[in-house]
Amino acid sequence: MSLDVLVPFAATEPKTRLEGVFGPEERAEFARAMLRDVCAAIAAAGGSPTVLSTAEVESRWPVVVDERPLTAAVNARLEPPMAVVMSDLALATPEALSRLFDADGAVVVAPGLGGGTNALVVRHPEFYTDYHGASIEDHRRIAEEIGADPTVVDSFRLAVDVDEPDDLVELTLHGEGAAAAWLEGAAVGVDPDRGEKRVGLDRDRS
Repeated sequence: MSLDVLVPFAATEPKTRLEGVFGPEERAEFARAMLRDVCAAIAAAGGSPTVLSTAEVESRWPVVVDERPLTAAVNARLEPPMAVVMSDLALATPEALSRLFDADGAVVVAPGLGGGTNALVVRHPEFYTDYHGASIEDHRRIAEEIGADPTVVDSFRLAVDVDEPDDLVELTLHGEGAAAAWLEGAAVGVDPDRGEKRVGLDRDRS
């Protein structure tokens, strides 16, 4: 049986933390490219994606519009068994998502860098989400409160959500889908001489 998967998507002014690299229209195009990659990977992993968007967006997959904040929008539609996968996981692969979907446990979490929760599988009827602050801690606590020992899936490809300019470096180096191709078309690449501990980001604006 295919697993229903909610894919939250901020259609209005997406990826504002990338405004130093891209203009508004570019950010919107890039966000939609990541959304396509994530939904395609979910489908290839055996999931059935539904885009949970803040506004209408063109998609080959079903779209549900909800203008409420993320936590309220997700909880209103969380009907276990169900997964929630963020739309900016541009490094996600079918293999990584299969590990998530197939993991045992009433609550399965994939932590994001910086304390977020990038993906969830919920099989317990009493679980609810809370995406404020360090949400991975909140989701572990909620799972424990309802008597579910959370299963943690440690995955590089699910840990990187593309929010900041530094995240684009990871996508440039490791991405394979539409979002990585969009970056290449936008002349975004890495500069090995920029930065002391890690490579930097470079964009050819000529």
